[in-house]
Parts: sequence; C-alpha cells; structure tokens
Amino acid sequence: MDFIDQVKQFSQRVESLKNTISTEEATKTSIIMPFFSLLGYDVFNPQEFIPEFTADVGIKKGEKVDYAILQDGQPIILIEAKWVGAHLEKHDSQLFRYFGTTKAKFAILTNGAHFKFFTDLEEKNKMDEKPFFEFNMLDIKENQIPELKKFHKSVFNLSDVLSTAEELKYVNEFKLRMGSELQSPSDEYIKLFLSSVYSGQKTQSVIERFRPVLKKSLNNFISEMMSDKIKTALETEHTPIVESAPEKEMPAEKDEPKIMTTRDELEAYFIIKNMLRDLAPVSDITYKDTESYMNVLYKNNVRKWVCRVVLTPVQSTLIIPDENKKEQKFTLETIYDIEKYNDKLHEVLTRYL
Repeated sequence: MDFIDQVKQFSQRVESLKNTISTEEATKTSIIMPFFSLLGYDVFNPQEFIPEFTADVGIKKGEKVDYAILQDGQPIILIEAKWVGAHLEKHDSQLFRYFGTTKAKFAILTNGAHFKFFTDLEEKNKMDEKPFFEFNMLDIKENQIPELKKFHKSVFNLSDVLSTAEELKYVNEFKLRMGSELQSPSDEYIKLFLSSVYSGQKTQSVIERFRPVLKKSLNNFISEMMSDKIKTALETEHTPIVESAPEKEMPAEKDEPKIMTTRDELEAYFIIKNMLRDLAPVSDITYKDTESYMNVLYKNNVRKWVCRVVLTPVQSTLIIPDENKKEQKFTLETIYDIEKYNDKLHEVLTRYL
C-alpha cells in the first residue's frame, strides 16, 4: 500500500475513534502511537521511541516530555501529546520549554488529529513560536503528503528536513499574507502603493477610497500575468514524448488525418499543469495528443496518465483514472471547470510520485 493510502486509511481510523476517546492516555495508545508506527518507527523499542523522556528545565529536574524519537542514542524529535479534543495553542509554551533543554532539532505538538511541526529557524536552540508545517489528519491536503513523508524513518534526513522546514515556513507565511492582501489590502499595503503614485495627504478617507481600487488592480495584474504566460506557452511549448516501453502499434493508414492540437486543448493542459505544480516540477507534466482526446502525462510516460481531455463541439469531458486505471468521466461546461477536480488530479499524480 502506498504511503498516501496508508495516511488516508489512518485518517478514517481517527475519524471513527475521535468521539469515543475521552482521555489523553487513550489518545496516545489508540491514535498517536499508531501514527508514529505509520511513519516507520518501532514505538515499542525504547532505543528508538522512548516514552516519558526526561527533559530537565532549568532548576526543575525530572521534567518529562511524552515521547522522544532517538537517533544514535540522541533525541532528534520531541513529541508532546494531548487529548484528541484539546486545542493545541495553549500547550505551545510547554513544548517550548522542553525544546531548549535537549539536542532535538524538531518538536511535534499533537492531539492525534492535528500535528504541528516546530524547529529553531528564528534563533538556534530556541523553538520557533510558529510551526513550519501543520498536518490535519481530518482534512488531508494531498500536496502535504510528500512533506509528511520526509519524517518517515526510512527517508528521514536531518539536513534535508531542516532545509525544507525553512522553505515551508516562509512559503506558507508569504502565501497567507498575499492572500490576505488580495482579499482586503491593509492600510500599510495601500500606503506603500500610494507613496509612488499619489502626492496628496494619505488620510484614512483616502486609504479607504483606494482600497477597492488597489484590490482590483492587484487581481487584474495577476490575471493578466497568467494570461500572458499561457499565451506565450501556447506559442512556444513543444514537449517530445518518450514512452516507458515500446508498444505495438497498428500501421497508419495512408489517409490518416494529421492530429491538430487546438488552442482550447493547450489551454486546458496549462490549467492542469499549473494546478499540479505544487506536487511536481511543471516540466514533468506533459501531454500527448490523439485524434479523440489529449492525454496529460507524468514524465512523458503513457502508462502514467493523469487525465484525458475530450473537447468537442457537442460535449467536453474530463477523464480521470481511479486506483485501478478505470476511467471516471466528468462533463465540463467550460475548460475552466477542470479546476473543480483539483483534489482528484492531485490524488492521481501522488500515486505516481
């Protein structure tokens, strides 16, 4: 079973158990320990996964953190566990105290359903106030699965995860800030733009007057930029197809019509390509056109098809393979309806990673 399938199966377990668990200890044994077992750790081997790890804090001796994952006899990950119904925010300070007393570079705060991953990006040996990564077992986002898998025992690499942590932290914060500004530009953001285009006094009434103007401008700019990129790509894109293994093909008829990839097909391709860029490099998402449909592929491999797009004057259809490569067909009113199937396309691509 692939890792993503194991995580989804575990998610169902958490969903079915969460309302029946009333204590922290029950949460630990029924959800939290099995989760780290899912990540490949032997939770019954104290040389690898030790419960009640001693983490002395200042003059306080005998302070214990719920679990520690060891590597070469030293803690690399500290884990603070809470009841599945607890809100995690109020417990951050407790784990914060533990972090500075050990050699661990990562700390995980969890209630079995929600996992917060911390490190010390801001100041060495001092746990950051904000997590660099959060994973919600009850609301799985498939683009987060590869990041979670980096904590699997079989692939865990301290330097690689630290590098990823720094990128994730700022990517997430920038995305949140940009999204917030696009929806409702802040006073500071408006003043920044007004400083170079408006010479009058920047009173609150002026700021309020320009708020919807800036919002419209920002969103128009992004739309135009994406449109230009698509237009350029449509004019220049050419991706050769290399199949994973030779397959027998019927000889072509002499009067076989030439396959023409339409502008709508290419635009659909670039919509899909852009949707999947958080899982794989855009260069790995390719296509092969046929007379009846356009095949969107992973790494030019026809055996790893992500979807098929059928665009005709009568009806447009998106075809997505299930786990058994059985076709699932979805009618499209416009090619932009493809975005409605973002989760399904992510699920398919994740199976190939």
